[in-house]
Amino acid sequence: MRRLVPALLALALAATACGSERPVTATIESRTLTVFAAASLTESFGTLGKRFEERNSGVTVKFSFEGSSALVQKLTQGAKADIFASADQANMDKAAKGEVLDGQPSVFATNRLAIVVGKGNPKGIKGLADLAKDGLTVVVCAPQVPCGAAAKKVQQTSGVTLKPASEEQDVKSVLAKVRSGDADAGLVYVTDATSAAKQVDKVDFPESAGAVNSYPIAVVKDAPQADLARRFREFVLSAEGKQELAKAGFGAP
Repeated sequence: MRRLVPALLALALAATACGSERPVTATIESRTLTVFAAASLTESFGTLGKRFEERNSGVTVKFSFEGSSALVQKLTQGAKADIFASADQANMDKAAKGEVLDGQPSVFATNRLAIVVGKGNPKGIKGLADLAKDGLTVVVCAPQVPCGAAAKKVQQTSGVTLKPASEEQDVKSVLAKVRSGDADAGLVYVTDATSAAKQVDKVDFPESAGAVNSYPIAVVKDAPQADLARRFREFVLSAEGKQELAKAGFGAP
């Protein structure tokens, strides 16, 4: 009987130890995908980013929305990102020349300009020529920004010369000035006018057909999350991605 006591005690201790062990649970690795994208992609890419997160556990999509020229400058100066989506081919070409891309870019959408005015169109603006009239405060994008380059081309092809009160660094800044009442009108993309339909009115003009911008997307060289970057790029180029972009007002590539 005395010999059984140590043995029983040892078994009891072993059982206690086993019972105190916590079940092992699998952990999901957290990863952040960094996307540099043109300001005009804010709404559509924001939606696509959320869907991408839902389908890729542990992934967070971090966006940096600015003018395409500013984003290219950051990339060529060493900023880390996984994806670059430009609002025109010219700035994507600059990125390629700066050797910051991994592979060839793919065009995923197109966009064109529209005039935005205050709700109710208080100045009665009907077309591009009206923006050249005296007494109007008009804002456009700076020439190095894709929407500014498009505005410049439209003026050249139409013969209408604008005298803007300011030249903004991205299309959202133009929209903000019209929305706040600091400007009577501005040249933005159709997509931006659509996204702000509750705050501004849109005036289409036929001359915009002469300056259609193509939107290319590419994986960035030495991307920290290269596999995710390629997956996101394919998602944007997919039928679902194109459907969401079309809903926002973008044209097909």
